[in-house]
Amino acid sequence: MVEKQVLPTLTYESRLWKAGYRHLAGMDEAGRGSWAGPVVAAAVILPADNPRLAELLDGVRDSKRLSAVGREVLLGVIEQHALAWGAGVVPPSEIDARGIVPATCKAMSLALAALSLPADHLLIDYLSLPDQPLPQLSLTKGDARVLSIAAASIVAKVSRDRMMVDFDRQFPGYGFAQHKGYGTPKHRAALASLGPCAIHRMSFAPLRELAPDEGG
Repeated sequence: MVEKQVLPTLTYESRLWKAGYRHLAGMDEAGRGSWAGPVVAAAVILPADNPRLAELLDGVRDSKRLSAVGREVLLGVIEQHALAWGAGVVPPSEIDARGIVPATCKAMSLALAALSLPADHLLIDYLSLPDQPLPQLSLTKGDARVLSIAAASIVAKVSRDRMMVDFDRQFPGYGFAQHKGYGTPKHRAALASLGPCAIHRMSFAPLRELAPDEGG
């Protein structure tokens, strides 16, 4: 039986627009579970006064359900029709120091700060941002249900993938351009052969196993 794909809508945005909010920032992250590279978050503000918005953003959905080429194409569409978008990046060294959830929250705060317009309400995939004074909704599977969060998932994913392609050139042999730092068999084999490099997250379990014993 083929699973029916649920497409994101403007239902949440429409309710908040009717309540008087105008700059709703949909937010999502990319790279949270990766073994290497940064965590990247994005914020996207869609226009409240375009009756054709859903039509113009047709095809925008959870980035994990799109091909790399499809994400690149839709990023251009999002940039064309969004009021504002921004990205925030937290490097692996800070992920190791802070932990992945606090690092992801920091990346989201940086994405908000990068917006050219101040947000007045947040729609966030899964997480909440207690340090942000703005009203916010944390939504499970928000990237699959809410169009502005889906747009943010694409911005975050494409932004991070481009970084990982650059890292592949800096650190050849690991396959970062293909697996983007996630725990694939090829990545595990490269770690066994080459050891970790400067962008690996040494606090993550697969890397902790490779770290030298401080007592020895």
